[in-house]
Amino acid sequence: MPLWDRIKESAATMQTQLVAKKNDLKSGAFRDAAMAMCALVAAADGSIDPSERRRVAQLIATNEVLQNFDAADLHRRFDDNLARLTADFDLGKVSVLQEIAKAAKKPAEARAVVQIGIVIGGADGDFDKTEQAVVREACHTLGLPPHEFDL
Repeated sequence: MPLWDRIKESAATMQTQLVAKKNDLKSGAFRDAAMAMCALVAAADGSIDPSERRRVAQLIATNEVLQNFDAADLHRRFDDNLARLTADFDLGKVSVLQEIAKAAKKPAEARAVVQIGIVIGGADGDFDKTEQAVVREACHTLGLPPHEFDL
């Protein structure tokens, strides 16, 4: 199976799994970690282009799991994390990974945060090496084996 097809299939599977856990994903820790993950993946290559912002805005508007939260609050958290990453990527990444670590206490939330990262990374059809690398870092931060997510 070509890589692009595997990425699409993986993102679709992750989305299905997220929806199945919707009622378990209502904590502030999950909200904060999910928006930090979105920002980390969007900024992974060192720049944030408008299409990446649109992808996250679309995710916030249409994702059933994220509809547990106020959309304006999610946008603000995403933008705050992006600001940290664009001001100083290395220092910002430390802060953003701390936000992601908030979900480590609940395995279902931790897995869902990684799944959101994969969904965002694959949304444009190219889950590139830099995006995969930051999602792997997040896995380590959350105490999850990256191979569980085919990373």
